[in-house]
Amino acid sequence: MNIGKKLTGSHGGRILLTAIPVAAVMTVMGASVAQGAVPVSFSISGTQFQVGASLLEGTGFSQYGGIATDPDGTKRDVAIANIASAKLTNLCQSVVSQGPNGPVGVLITAGGEGTPAAATDLQIGMTDLKGDASFGNIRIGVDASTVSTKPHGSAGDFAQDADTVTIKGLQQTAWTTSAGVFTLTDMHLELTDGSKTCF
Repeated sequence: MNIGKKLTGSHGGRILLTAIPVAAVMTVMGASVAQGAVPVSFSISGTQFQVGASLLEGTGFSQYGGIATDPDGTKRDVAIANIASAKLTNLCQSVVSQGPNGPVGVLITAGGEGTPAAATDLQIGMTDLKGDASFGNIRIGVDASTVSTKPHGSAGDFAQDADTVTIKGLQQTAWTTSAGVFTLTDMHLELTDGSKTCF
């Protein structure tokens, strides 16, 4: 009881406690991967994280501006990207937080060994994206409420959509990521001292 109060009563303790549930959830996912696709929907509040992949191939793409809200009500401006179906080769996700004993990190890799990770109904709230991208049948400047994907933005907002998207050398910094289903092949989760990140 006293230990719990000490951890949650400090800023560092709260940050550490946000990192550990991520590890626990992903460990459960790892145990379920052998049974096939795993339904997930997760976000990391108050801490940006990195997502990388050597190759992303997707169909049903749209992108527009939006707002992500932390539990404390803080508003985050984000670029929202939707991909109906995606394959990610050499997927990497990393997050680093400041714990009471110093930095603590979570590093997750999957989709190597010739079998990419796969996601359906992928949605990302990001602040930065790098890579070599190509789009099939792209439309730029469409109204965000009329994009071709099921998720859409607000009427009058600028948006773009495409039938297909390919990004080589993906490097993405995000506040949130969610998917209807993630299939993570060869998943590995590692708790680190924060020195190992995706990029």
